[in-house]
Amino acid sequence: MTAKVNRQWCLATRPVGAIAESNFNWKQELVPSLEEGQILVRNIYLSLDPTNRGWLDERGNYLPPVGIGEVMRGVGIGVVEQSRNAKFPEGTFVQGLLGWQDYAISNGTDGTNLSELPKDPSVPLAAYLGLFGFIGITAYFGLLDIGKPKVGETLVVSGAAGAVGSLVGQIGKIKGCRVVGIAGSEEKCRWLKDELGFDAAINYKTESVLESLQQHCPNGIDVYFENVGGEILDAVLSLINLRARIALCGLISQYNAIKPVPGPHNLINLVYKRAKLEGFLSLDYFDRAQEALADLGEWYAQGKIQYRVDMIEGLENAPSAINKLFDGTNQGKLIIKVSEE
Repeated sequence: MTAKVNRQWCLATRPVGAIAESNFNWKQELVPSLEEGQILVRNIYLSLDPTNRGWLDERGNYLPPVGIGEVMRGVGIGVVEQSRNAKFPEGTFVQGLLGWQDYAISNGTDGTNLSELPKDPSVPLAAYLGLFGFIGITAYFGLLDIGKPKVGETLVVSGAAGAVGSLVGQIGKIKGCRVVGIAGSEEKCRWLKDELGFDAAINYKTESVLESLQQHCPNGIDVYFENVGGEILDAVLSLINLRARIALCGLISQYNAIKPVPGPHNLINLVYKRAKLEGFLSLDYFDRAQEALADLGEWYAQGKIQYRVDMIEGLENAPSAINKLFDGTNQGKLIIKVSEE
């Protein structure tokens, strides 16, 4: 059998500011033979996410940093092409930390953390990186467990046209909220209002966020789903209601900062309004994932929720494509297509 060639992006230097292709080395090596208990997974779709930036910093985040010389960490969906593990027969679709490479070798329980995906012809495979994956789990539990929205309340979502934010807003509408989204282009704002059913959308690049929030949230803000931070967080804090809840999912405006970022001026409003701000990770809820997936599946079947994928062809484009997350040019869930299904 002809040996397979594995193309890999390996970390060469840690980025200062934005990620650059020069931070990685492009390597090609032959795939070794499998040992007993191992499987060979061909990567099909690679998820690009804001958390990738944190994995590149020396301090790490909720996972240790990627080491210099190591394959860049990344969540992927792939298919088992060779197997010496009865739990993962050939042809099985799996999801896990497959990395920025064509092939991953795993025993299923090592650092790849593989899970088997169902073969459901009604669900596109890429949806398991969006609506039915950790993105959907993040949106569902961040809003419902931490935000605890009630009928008639006002929900504001930053990064509202992103993979997580767009789902949060739709779930908020399902739960009877007035939903205001904040995004970075007129096209995204139109999508939020005209297709996803948001009550209002604010273009933070052309509008005063504070003045627009005052206009669209005349009764204040009860729930805020935070993806961005910075001046947007400060504006929201000035308008929160008594007992407001803030689900802190991310602070993407700060991930490429090269010096400490000033904190919000209106943080004291958490005291005055006896409000709650709570950070969380999707992995906090993996043991309850079926709760989210059941509801998301039902809403999807009923046409109450939709998702959008921004698909980039070619593993070679991963280092440049990931910056779409930080300059706001991505259109939904950002995915690299590594190979054919």
